[in-house]
Amino acid sequence: MQRSPSSSALTTATLRPLYQAAQVRELDRRTLASGIEGFALMQRAASSAWHSFRARWPQARSVSVVCGAGNNGGDGHVLAALAMQSGLKVQRVSMQPLEALEADAARAAMLASAAGVGVTLYRPDMVFEGDVIVDALLGIGLSREVEGDLRAAIEAINAAGRPVLSLDIPSGIAADTGAALGVAVSADCTVTFIGDKVGLHTGDAPGHAGEIYFRPLGVKAQAFFDILPAAWRLEESWLAAAFTSRPRAGHKGTFGHVLVMGGAPGFGGAALLASQAAARLGAGKVSLATAAEHVGPSLTRCPEVMAREVRGGADAAAMTKGADVIVVGPGLGQDAWGQAVLQSALQADVPLVVDADALNLLATRWPTLSRDNWILTPHPGEAARLLECSVAQVQADRPAAVRALQRARGGVVVLKGAGTLVAGPGGLVVCPFGNPGMASGGMGDVLSGMLGVLAAQFDELELATRLGVLVHALAGDGAAKEHGERGLLASDLASYARVLINP
Repeated sequence: MQRSPSSSALTTATLRPLYQAAQVRELDRRTLASGIEGFALMQRAASSAWHSFRARWPQARSVSVVCGAGNNGGDGHVLAALAMQSGLKVQRVSMQPLEALEADAARAAMLASAAGVGVTLYRPDMVFEGDVIVDALLGIGLSREVEGDLRAAIEAINAAGRPVLSLDIPSGIAADTGAALGVAVSADCTVTFIGDKVGLHTGDAPGHAGEIYFRPLGVKAQAFFDILPAAWRLEESWLAAAFTSRPRAGHKGTFGHVLVMGGAPGFGGAALLASQAAARLGAGKVSLATAAEHVGPSLTRCPEVMAREVRGGADAAAMTKGADVIVVGPGLGQDAWGQAVLQSALQADVPLVVDADALNLLATRWPTLSRDNWILTPHPGEAARLLECSVAQVQADRPAAVRALQRARGGVVVLKGAGTLVAGPGGLVVCPFGNPGMASGGMGDVLSGMLGVLAAQFDELELATRLGVLVHALAGDGAAKEHGERGLLASDLASYARVLINP
């Protein structure tokens, strides 16, 4: 079988790097050590945020700027001065008395006062008066649950019913994990500085950050070769580089034979969805190993899929011969039939995509099994079972969870959810695409079928996984854009994905 060659345009070097909070602080420290004054960097941040503010809300005539005690608050004080100089009515709210501020934050507060901006010390009954609220409360230093006046201020911002701009990160979101620490600001947009943060793109953060604008402030993070990105952000530009024209002399064998194994008695839909997705993404051949009752419906739904009855392990093992990639798990069940089918897949010496009940069986029946040539695709519940922890623990630090699972099980691991993560030998990537309409039955089955065909067509399993996650999310976004999020079905995605992968 001929496989698509790897492309230099499909490496992490072409993606936006993402950093942890400690790394961003180190980048900031080194920038200051190079001779740039800290207050000058603060002014750059405030100026870039102000430009984003004016671009987003050109009709705004007033603004409430809520400032914390640190440098994030300092950014807010400078932005308040810029807003005043531009003729806006400014309500500046400080969580601390100005005389208690220190270093650059104190200097920023003095600048705003010199510009004629009044200041009010925060109180619980305060009403935010601006057309837009600027959240400059906490920044990236948060490491514990928000409480006290800070919690009350965040709740008041969210209850105000006004659009919100967050500086660097929505207050209350952990920069490394994306988890909301008790409560977090729900912003319409976030302007983040120096280095983009991992936690802005996964977990709770996508529901709080709104549109994200990255402003490096003149800092070239990747020039510091010893500060390696914690992750990278997938980009739509990868599609054109990956899905070039097919060879004119190609044939069915050129484009891969995908075998989908699943659909226990009474659970046929998932396997049918995975099979059809594999066919729509360009597999040369798709076979389906399923219970007898699902063969007829499969032929009706998609006659191009070669569906065959599987009664047990012997039938399943016979079907694995000749497959280039096996997708196992959709509708598999966890009884004897599912166990026999999964064992047949595990004995095959081809790449596997392992999903749904196959993951649950791995957790209970093969708790220590690992291999290099498989893709595991758990949602948080399945990841928790594989890691023997709670779903809350997985969601509290999704990057750590997916890395731990990849170390334990090998291969490539996809942790599904808002800000899907892909962990493999080449590092961690985050998919910033997708939408709430995709929170419906069968979406994971469609993803597994897409991953199967791409694993059959690309030399690198990790690259195929990243592309599959990207195509799946963008297809969901395309379907939602055209018809809306409510009522989006998994079966809608295949046609949108087909458009994306054709040059």
